[in-house]
Amino acid sequence: MNPNIPAQIRDYFDQSHVALALADADGDNPLRLVNGKFSALTGYPNSAVVGHNCRMLQGEAANEEPRQRIRDFLADDAQASVRTLIVNFRRDGSPFVNLLYMSKLRGIDGQVRYIFASQFDVSRSQPDLLAQYDRDLGAALAGLTPILAESDVVLEGSLMTIANTAATVAQAKLTLADLDGAPFA
Repeated sequence: MNPNIPAQIRDYFDQSHVALALADADGDNPLRLVNGKFSALTGYPNSAVVGHNCRMLQGEAANEEPRQRIRDFLADDAQASVRTLIVNFRRDGSPFVNLLYMSKLRGIDGQVRYIFASQFDVSRSQPDLLAQYDRDLGAALAGLTPILAESDVVLEGSLMTIANTAATVAQAKLTLADLDGAPFA
């Protein structure tokens, strides 16, 4: 439990149907909170990841383009959110292609307080599962918005709709096929 995070946000994370993470907006963006769905997806419990940057999930994967998109998002105060495919590894070392969504949470003073993130394994997903994730994430964001407002925090941006879910799944499958042949330490 992280006492500095408002109880309403912690409770909402616990009840969410999608994998969620919350990180500090400052420094190396250490994780402050993950929910049970995150732990089920990655194999890492809250206690094993709090205080660490989520890049620990990337292992030895190059992830050059997604890493640059994430760096650009974090560096650009005007960029409200980012969505990208990135190769991650579970605690047991098994790879998966993560559809990562990140958004900035600002206090009423305008300062970014947290980085909100959601993760979804698209490695072997079907387009209908990805569409369901989009609906679940949209519902999670809609439900989280008033809870954040009670804590004087604002969710920036909105869920970016995937223009072609079939293409996203196909890209994830190509990435996974590349992973199957890649040596990772």
